Amino acid sequence: MAVRILIVEDDKKTANFIAKALMEEGFAVDIMHDGDDALAAIKITPFDAVVLDIMLIGRDGLSVLKQMRAHGVQTPVLLLSARGELNERVEGLNAGADDYLPKPFALEELTARVRALARRGGDVKTPILQIGDLTLDTISRLAERGGRRIELTTREYRLLEFLMRSAGRVCSRMMILEKVWDYHFDPGSNVVDVYIGKLREKIDADCGVKLLHSVRGEGYVMKEAR
Repeated sequence: MAVRILIVEDDKKTANFIAKALMEEGFAVDIMHDGDDALAAIKITPFDAVVLDIMLIGRDGLSVLKQMRAHGVQTPVLLLSARGELNERVEGLNAGADDYLPKPFALEELTARVRALARRGGDVKTPILQIGDLTLDTISRLAERGGRRIELTTREYRLLEFLMRSAGRVCSRMMILEKVWDYHFDPGSNVVDVYIGKLREKIDADCGVKLLHSVRGEGYVMKEAR
């Protein structure tokens, strides 16, 4: 599965500049320009690393960072700042930043630092995912529901892991294609719907509580609901 990076930068030109460089390195990239929207996304989405500008409109980057850590989100963060004063760097690192890069910066250095942080983030991801009585061991790649072992193909495993890490969040077909198939375009097939059907048959069949739900016109969501 592609490594997923969130860029939080209110200057759209700069954000797109960074995103293009990271995507050329094989990362999957999301962009947000508002601190409040970014914080809400970070709380529910399993990003591998966050590139966070300090100077944001509305909620600033340091506030976003402090709230992340206060909510127990340990996703690695690379702070960006146009000022680069020592006291600002110290404040950012004390607030929980993992790295700091002053503007202007070389894209090669930024991508190298993001790659290092993403590796670190991958090391601390929760190895056991659970929704209701469904568990997925991401180390052994074993899935069980109610003590019953579920046999998964490689693609089914990737789909289930992505949906479980995004629990409670509606995932569009395009999002699933990007994260599970590494497609950054719609190939015009129903491959997502076919695999959702296969996965639903394996995890929800003969179970009173369904976990994989369709949201009409939007996509799919994993959650415990009757």
